[in-house]
Amino acid sequence: MILKQFELRQLAPEYRIIREHYSVKAAAAAGRTTAFLSHSHKDKTLAEGVQVYLKRQGWDVYIDWLDEEMPEAISAATATNLQAKIMNTEFFLFLATQNSCKVSRWCPWEIGYADGKKERSKILIIPTQDDNGYQYGSEYLGLYRRIEKATPEGGGEFAAAAIPPSGKGVWIRALG
Repeated sequence: MILKQFELRQLAPEYRIIREHYSVKAAAAAGRTTAFLSHSHKDKTLAEGVQVYLKRQGWDVYIDWLDEEMPEAISAATATNLQAKIMNTEFFLFLATQNSCKVSRWCPWEIGYADGKKERSKILIIPTQDDNGYQYGSEYLGLYRRIEKATPEGGGEFAAAAIPPSGKGVWIRALG
């Protein structure tokens, strides 16, 4: 089931409770999965919701505007820092929205960089549906796995699953 943007916005207030400084080394030492979140800064609330959603799954998600090491003004250092974070995290996540797919100049650059450097299985699209029912991210779904909300067989709580372009999904906790 595709993630609805209003559901991510509902999770965002919880973000203020879990907000922490991101450290790849600390996450790895604690045995948590790490991921770089590519998103439009216009979708800050949605990014916060994704962070909460995946934190519940045991993931640590890097968000660039939380990084104190990022330069204040966009420069070559910005690109260099983003490249390092993409490489130092286990997964690359692309939050597909109107802003990231149709407006942002950085998001396509980030996924292009990740595509050239990471295994395809480590690049995951997070397709979303806006409040008008329009879905985003379909242009990437033939290439990469996607994260969707799914119910594990046998019932239980909703959890995130990574769905390959074809075939059965893999529960997030089982990814490696």
